[in-house]
Amino acid sequence: MLKLSLLDLVPVTDTGTIAQSLANAADLARHAEALGYGRYWVAEHHGMQGIASAATAVVLAHIGHATSSIRIGSAGIMLPNHAPMVIAEQFGTLEALFPGRIDLGLGRAPGSDGVVARALRRNLASDERQFPQDVVELQAFLAGDERLGIRAVPGEGTNVPIWILGSSLFGAQLAAMLGLPYAFASHFAPDALDEALDVYRRQFKPSEQLAEPYAAAAFNIFAADTREQAELLASSQQQAFVALRTGNPGKMKPPLAGYKDSLPPNARAILDHVLQCSAVGTVDDVRDGLKAFVARTGVDEVVVASSMYDHEARKHSVALAMEAAKSL
Repeated sequence: MLKLSLLDLVPVTDTGTIAQSLANAADLARHAEALGYGRYWVAEHHGMQGIASAATAVVLAHIGHATSSIRIGSAGIMLPNHAPMVIAEQFGTLEALFPGRIDLGLGRAPGSDGVVARALRRNLASDERQFPQDVVELQAFLAGDERLGIRAVPGEGTNVPIWILGSSLFGAQLAAMLGLPYAFASHFAPDALDEALDVYRRQFKPSEQLAEPYAAAAFNIFAADTREQAELLASSQQQAFVALRTGNPGKMKPPLAGYKDSLPPNARAILDHVLQCSAVGTVDDVRDGLKAFVARTGVDEVVVASSMYDHEARKHSVALAMEAAKSL
């Protein structure tokens, strides 16, 4: 069966609270675990009113205590924002709490704007150009490499599995060079998807962590009992993308009937392009979308992205997505 995982930005709605969003995340993780999803990943973003997952390791501890078997992890930790030793300690702690269940996905984008990035890195000289060196240093901390001269406790000896995340060829090349699994952010940046996967597979070098290439890619799914319902539910995420692209991000807004058709042609074109790796509709529509996406990419795993305004509708969508995957 096709392997499905779930990506959660822990959305905050315009009438909700952060506490409610975190409670919803725990509930959604339990739901995904019961349905058979393989992983539940949380992404690091900063300074955004509509996303409650900035303190990613803390959120993962919350998710871990709400679940018992599903793998939990980051998709990702934006490593330029952090000292590698700190991340080794955080994820070493998570591994101690939830042994054998932790994934550490790493990205090199700041997950914020320049002002927020400077605040996060206030006393650090590191930047995204040091990303490859930081990844290797983090690996050394997690392995307990004595050559570092310092120890990450907790962390050392845990060898928490590292993933490289990306939306360009850079991440694909790095993942291949280090022999790490690779996940592509095609749910919002689809342009380099095919080329990046090809580069990753062709250039892959086996490592202690991974003998053969292992690739995942993100795919938006908005599923409901009818296509009309699904299109309505998808409009909240569409509004969020337009708000972000026009420099006006905020909390998630309720669904708006006919939203996409109400946009000017240039805005509709932006949505069509950004969300091209998506399936919106019934179980049959999602099955067809997943089938085409996997046939195109050959990925080993699909990471489902599905932010919605209504929590119960989102849980139903996640269930329908798994039903579609099982029918392939």
